Amino acid sequence: MIDLVSEELSRIIAEKGETCPPLDRDTVLLSEGGPIDSLDLAVLVVALEERTGRQPFRSGFRLFRTLGELADLFAEEPT
Repeated sequence: MIDLVSEELSRIIAEKGETCPPLDRDTVLLSEGGPIDSLDLAVLVVALEERTGRQPFRSGFRLFRTLGELADLFAEEPT
């Protein structure tokens, strides 16, 4: 799942015309000077929902900060 999240995040950053920094599980998704903003993050979540068929936020917001934490949410078995 980490590869899928990294792939989608890289695509979003490239579409903005920016260079994608190295990505790993510990990459903080929203940080000052980071490559994405909150709108990009929303686009990322929607893209992941479409590609996986999973909706980890259907029941409400679930806290995550890093690429790895987001990947873990999408890797969980649907309830």
